[in-house]
Amino acid sequence: MHFTRTLLIAILTLACSNIQAATLIHNIAGYHTTSDGLESFEALVFDDGKVLATGKLADLREKFPEANVRDAGGRTLLPGLIDAHGHVLALGRLRQELDVRDLSLEQTLGATKTFAKDKAANEWVLGRGWNQVLWSGKQFPTKTALDKLDIPNPVWLRRVDGHAGWANSAALRLAGIDRETENPEGGEIIKDRLGEPSGILIDNAMLLLERAIPQAGLQQDKASLKAAFKSALSLGLTGIHDAGVDSNTLQAYRELAAEGAIPLRIYPMIAIEDENLTTLLKAGPIGAPDQRLYVRSIKLSADGALGSRGAALLAPYQDKPDERGLLLHPEDEILSLLRLATEHDFQVNVHAIGDRANHIVLNHLYTLHKDNNQKPYRHRVEHAQVMLKSDIPRFPSLGLIASMQPTHATSDKNMAGDRLGEERLEGAYAWRTFLDQGTKIAGGSDFPVEPANPLFGLHAAVTRQDRADTPQGGWRPEQAMTLTEALRAFTLDAAYASHQENLIGNLEPGKFADFILLEKNIFAIAPEDIWQVEVAETWVEGERVYTKAD
Repeated sequence: MHFTRTLLIAILTLACSNIQAATLIHNIAGYHTTSDGLESFEALVFDDGKVLATGKLADLREKFPEANVRDAGGRTLLPGLIDAHGHVLALGRLRQELDVRDLSLEQTLGATKTFAKDKAANEWVLGRGWNQVLWSGKQFPTKTALDKLDIPNPVWLRRVDGHAGWANSAALRLAGIDRETENPEGGEIIKDRLGEPSGILIDNAMLLLERAIPQAGLQQDKASLKAAFKSALSLGLTGIHDAGVDSNTLQAYRELAAEGAIPLRIYPMIAIEDENLTTLLKAGPIGAPDQRLYVRSIKLSADGALGSRGAALLAPYQDKPDERGLLLHPEDEILSLLRLATEHDFQVNVHAIGDRANHIVLNHLYTLHKDNNQKPYRHRVEHAQVMLKSDIPRFPSLGLIASMQPTHATSDKNMAGDRLGEERLEGAYAWRTFLDQGTKIAGGSDFPVEPANPLFGLHAAVTRQDRADTPQGGWRPEQAMTLTEALRAFTLDAAYASHQENLIGNLEPGKFADFILLEKNIFAIAPEDIWQVEVAETWVEGERVYTKAD
């Protein structure tokens, strides 16, 4: 009996000794946003993955005398940043593909030739990132330019926005696209004066070609997702809303979740085009708000993008008066798909860039709201990029979130005026107008359309400048955010957009200890330098998951 009692005491003593004490991080400049605005603090205490307190160092030392103390070396501590609109699989795949972002036409062709040298005879040469707006003449390229490289492989390069693609003749042949191929609904095969495909496919026409590309397997998709996770953590992202995933990607996510291999928070939106959509909706949400994988929304694209002239406009493009862009689904079909999702209690996140697409989407959401109060769903308009000024005030009445990407404005500034004219810019990239009426903005990047670095987004939101400090004073600077508003868009309001604001988004007691340490204080430096600040550490649930190499 005495031996048993002694053994029990020893076991309990050992167990207690293995209970990790709370951690107190100090020597920081800490910031987060709350319902009262920006709040600063000197120290953070967390235990078992949850925040216990923030505040003054002396107070927290007294309150938590047993805490393990960690000196952060004067770094800046922020809540983990959340990208409310990115494409995770595409980011991971880009590591294995050709990235031609910011290259000239000549540089793009040279890079393609070099990249193709390591490919097997019939292997596809895949890449992304070209932008004809940056080239002399600003004209779409043609298959002829790729054919002159004498690459025997099929070549397919997506435009930077992902809404157009550039193919060589070999790729067009494999896809069976020729002068007789008709434009699909919501897409365009651009043809030359002789009626031959030029090599440029817009929006839904891209699907005609991409069905000929061998699909990656499940294990390859999982590897690509893991590569994207690693990159995201190094940039200070602890959460991503994945804007449109199919059944295969969803299965990869589920397997990674079951393996405990998702190191940050992922909120995937089910792609409305998925052939298993109805089955997925009937099955209901996946996971829960406190889990690393949480699925309860869909993604529908109403139109294309401005750069490829696929954004659906009410009036013609100023620089191409015979075009008004494309709706990717008929109007009545958009309403039917939105209704299907809401009938199964899913949030709807609708890509709408042009003023016509936004107007139609708002009309449909109003129709749904009349039938049944939609505000609890927190429906989102992804991009909300070019709006009628009279449509912007409809967001509060419908309880909508504007899911916007600040770097889009600074990337599009040299093209938007050409496409729209000055008058229609009044309702474009209008962050200040949305914020002043009380609409929440969920900040994102749309990576890999734009770089995934959220500090680039904070910088663009505040300065309305690109990373070369142009234009001086900012592009349409009256629509800029304050740094506090920008931080909130990438933290608390992004969390609100995924129904997770009670768990993440700031560092209030009881929330997950998701935070980052920055090398410089973004509230103390010149706004134009924010994009250069580096992430020193990233923590998720009180566990350090990234440390910058010295």
